[in-house]
Amino acid sequence: MFQNRAEAFALVMPAAVFAGAVFLVPVIILLSEGFHTADGWSIQAYIDFFSHSLNQAVFFRTLKLAAMVTAAAAVIGYAAAFAIVNLPAKGKGRITGLVILPLMISPVARTYAWLVILGRTGFVNQALVAIGLSDEPIRFLFTETAVFIGLLQLFLPLMIISLISALENMPRDAIPAARVLGANWLQVFTRVILPLTREGLVIGGTLVFTGSMTAYITPAILGGSKVLMLETLMYQRVTVANDFVSASVIALILIVMAFSANILLKRLATARNKR
Repeated sequence: MFQNRAEAFALVMPAAVFAGAVFLVPVIILLSEGFHTADGWSIQAYIDFFSHSLNQAVFFRTLKLAAMVTAAAAVIGYAAAFAIVNLPAKGKGRITGLVILPLMISPVARTYAWLVILGRTGFVNQALVAIGLSDEPIRFLFTETAVFIGLLQLFLPLMIISLISALENMPRDAIPAARVLGANWLQVFTRVILPLTREGLVIGGTLVFTGSMTAYITPAILGGSKVLMLETLMYQRVTVANDFVSASVIALILIVMAFSANILLKRLATARNKR
């Protein structure tokens, strides 16, 4: 047993050293910038960051949009995953492939497509004017709505894939048994499907929430400078102001928010399962 563990440790060490050298060490150095001052170590940089109204607005906007995208992805994801799981094997494979297909396309290309769709001369505005719902084109771009749509389209496949895996591992007779016992579809979902697929929801929710918080291309293109989020604000602080202290503060905030979201989702799922 000791020999096997030693061999496994020896095999893992090169990858661990490489990951530590090229990832952990630079991240630790960057994060330490937010605590290091001329007088020593302090959290003054974080106090200064949250004392500005612009930073507060950007923080809460990022948190709000990430939560909204995650909630919408969960609702749509459950409906889509449930429909896909109940398809015949041949149809299930094809539809799952279509769900995975967007992940093979560059996020830049997928985001720029929304410029064509949501622009003043785009399909959406042309349709609204044609059917008489609007007399003139509506400004969709550079709004929170545009960023929300772009992020949802970007990360929805991750939620669907996670829920498909969870639903496929659920006992086949669980739903019929609940229906026979008199449960309606809302009770079936809240008391049977949701507890049995909580792990898939936690994984999908974590991926979507963290992805929505840390995505740069979509908020930068669809939101621009009018809809700043933490990741676009961090880019501005580094490239425009050369302010690595603020960038370090924002980076740590994003990391803490990501871990907090994962812990919260796990606790909610566990509490729901106990009830």
